[in-house]
Amino acid sequence: MAGHGGRGRRGRGAHAEHENDERWLLTYADMITLLMALFMVLFSISSVNISKYQTLQQSLKAAFSGSILPGGRSIMQSGSQSTTAHTPATAEIPSLVPLNPVAAAKANPSIASSKANQSASLNSKQLEAALNSMSAALREQASLAALKQKLDAYSKEHGLSHDVQTVIDRRGLVVRVLTDQLLFASGQATLQPTGFPLLTEVAQLLNVDQSHPITVEGHTDNVPISSSKYPSNWELSTDRATTVVRYLISKGVNRQRLGAVGYADLHPLASNATAAGRARNRRVEIVLQRINPVPPS
Repeated sequence: MAGHGGRGRRGRGAHAEHENDERWLLTYADMITLLMALFMVLFSISSVNISKYQTLQQSLKAAFSGSILPGGRSIMQSGSQSTTAHTPATAEIPSLVPLNPVAAAKANPSIASSKANQSASLNSKQLEAALNSMSAALREQASLAALKQKLDAYSKEHGLSHDVQTVIDRRGLVVRVLTDQLLFASGQATLQPTGFPLLTEVAQLLNVDQSHPITVEGHTDNVPISSSKYPSNWELSTDRATTVVRYLISKGVNRQRLGAVGYADLHPLASNATAAGRARNRRVEIVLQRINPVPPS
């Protein structure tokens, strides 16, 4: 019995030793599996997409070149170089306003619609203002032409066509009155009675309109004058303009509309080399000034 029990123990020990000898196969298989996985990982790491790598390289180069990031060129330079030698990189500031209005309209239709309505409203208001201005200018032009026609008729009727001329220019209606033998004596600024009827007619026509300002301009020839009262043509031309202004006020023209100025011989109508030219330059101009711009022709 004892011997049988010993053989039984030896049999179980021999089977255990046989099992221990085969366990190394499992460890070897595990190691081979791990090695294969390692090699696959290494192979996947070593396989780089060349095109994507080049794109990444160009992007990084552009980012640090200064065209995108300010100071990028300085980063690429050596740290031992002086900072004063570095050329500062310039970078454009991105626009806060969309450069493409079509894209902006697509991005925010409500804002685009609001801007379109505002633009249309502004355009309509501008058009209305332009039409109103043009209409006022045309009405003013017609009014000036009517006054001119009446003055021309009066001058023709009284034989003053040579001494009185009317012109409509950019300033307005200009009534040119030659001073010789009509308004003033030579070198004087005292109004002569021969000029009273003409200036009275002018005053009545000017009172038809109460809004336009009126400027009276005195002009002389270039012959020097030197007297105790008038040291030069400046004083003479200004005094003559002032005399006409005082007469118009006496005939009911509102003094708030009137102004007097003397130009001496600065604005001749003809050459001062002849007696006839100097006679044309000695004049008084009564200017009914425009309020509205010159209408289109």
